[in-house]
Amino acid sequence: MDFALTPEQEAIRDAVADIAARFDDDFWLAHDKDGGFPHELHQALAREGFLGICIPEEFGGSGLGITEAAIMMQAISQSGAGMSGASAVHMNIFGLNPVVVFGTDEQKRRMLPPLVAGDEKACFMVTEPDAGLNTTHLKTRAVRDGDRYILSGKKIWISTAQVADKALILARTTPLDEVKRPTQGLSLFYTDIDRDYVEIREIDKMGRKAVDSNQVFLDGLPVPIDDLIGEEGKGFELILHGLNPERVLIAAESVGLGLVAIERAANYAKERIVFDRPIGQNQGIQHPLAQAWMELEAARLMTMNAAWRYDNGLSCGAEANSAKFLAAEAGYKACQTAVMTHGGFGYAKDFHVERYLREIMIPRIAPISPQLILCFIAEKVLGLPKSY
Repeated sequence: MDFALTPEQEAIRDAVADIAARFDDDFWLAHDKDGGFPHELHQALAREGFLGICIPEEFGGSGLGITEAAIMMQAISQSGAGMSGASAVHMNIFGLNPVVVFGTDEQKRRMLPPLVAGDEKACFMVTEPDAGLNTTHLKTRAVRDGDRYILSGKKIWISTAQVADKALILARTTPLDEVKRPTQGLSLFYTDIDRDYVEIREIDKMGRKAVDSNQVFLDGLPVPIDDLIGEEGKGFELILHGLNPERVLIAAESVGLGLVAIERAANYAKERIVFDRPIGQNQGIQHPLAQAWMELEAARLMTMNAAWRYDNGLSCGAEANSAKFLAAEAGYKACQTAVMTHGGFGYAKDFHVERYLREIMIPRIAPISPQLILCFIAEKVLGLPKSY
């Protein structure tokens, strides 16, 4: 049993950290205030080949695993970019896994290289206003019309839709009352976002202003049949291949954000003098920071365990969900502790920790609530009756 990173993994971590370091606190402070997608970070990572870290080499990627992707995403978040930086490239890493696994050779050659090169951006359209996490009951319809499908419906909380060229869209091709199981009759498409048929409204939100979140309205969007991924009606099975990797990456990003918050708080505690001594000399400051670090490290180990299991073809649902839960909670506690360590200055934007606290709320809420993870573990691991 070896818990050490390989030399290649260390090189990935260091290279990504070096790229992310080019975008300093002032860069993220400006984006937090004024918004605007961080194209510069996206393109810098594309130039160095990191957007295709999990894409097979024959399609322009690096052919590495979710383990390496998790290391990359932690490094981005931990640089101080937080969720603003991580979310700018998050979709590129896991989102097109259904295309990698189920796409035809023609689809892979058409769809993957532009994403790897940074020439195209993609978003993931699954969540709906009336369905939430009850994905099988989504209402967006895709109706076959000759050599194309016509898509109509509503999506919500769609990240990067303002800047995306493409979308991975889950829609119902067979009505719910005509299938034997709710998971049947859903189909997955990867297609152009034609603004003539797609209206995108940005949601003004609590944090991560640099990466837009949106309501999306599809009104008769024509989608070529060649953009159908896998078999019609099997879309729900396809997106499952992206869910565990997404949980692992969100966990890694949470750990990174928690660690940079603790680092800033510790540095501040060394420098801040009150009653003729640094506040970091007081156990009331030391102990919460130390405990936060231990909890983050435990979450990181669970994250790496889940990533390793996924890359080795082992079951990882319990581990991936646990990693997401533990990392989000540990990250939240770390960010909150960092604000409190700074005292009044923790409330000031120039010290950045208040941004971290706002951004760490994202992995606590999404892509799945902590309550549903607890239900999943109770049912799948402990064998308790299903509660939902």
